[in-house]
Amino acid sequence: MKLYFGSDHAGRELKDALLSHAAKKGMSALDLGTDADLSVDYPDYARAVGESVLAEPGSFGVLVCGTGIGMSIAANKIYGIRAALLYNEETARLAHQHNNANIVVFGGREVSEKDAISWLDAFLSATFEGGRHERRIEKIAELDRVRH
Repeated sequence: MKLYFGSDHAGRELKDALLSHAAKKGMSALDLGTDADLSVDYPDYARAVGESVLAEPGSFGVLVCGTGIGMSIAANKIYGIRAALLYNEETARLAHQHNNANIVVFGGREVSEKDAISWLDAFLSATFEGGRHERRIEKIAELDRVRH
């Protein structure tokens, strides 16, 4: 399984911990930045991770910013991305099972390293259930095409 990681300066420390955890578990983990504590713009990293996930079918992305909100908004602007902001183990599992999320997002200032690792593991160990959820995912894809 291939995972793409990205963060802004506020999420770098947690991103690095999650990246290390994934690598220790034998996953292919690619760091798309940032690698410094200097102020950077989170949409740049949401874009890099989102485009990488779309280019590599079956891969997932992990994004971290201060609250997770900005990264979620930015990533979800990319056609085909379903980014889920996680806030407990159940939402992590359901993001995959029901929403077929392809990116998970964490708030680096909002969640402990221990919890984030647990939630990432819960997300990755779950599988999309399909069935009644498939039509909902299709409706989300329709929303991707809405332009005003």
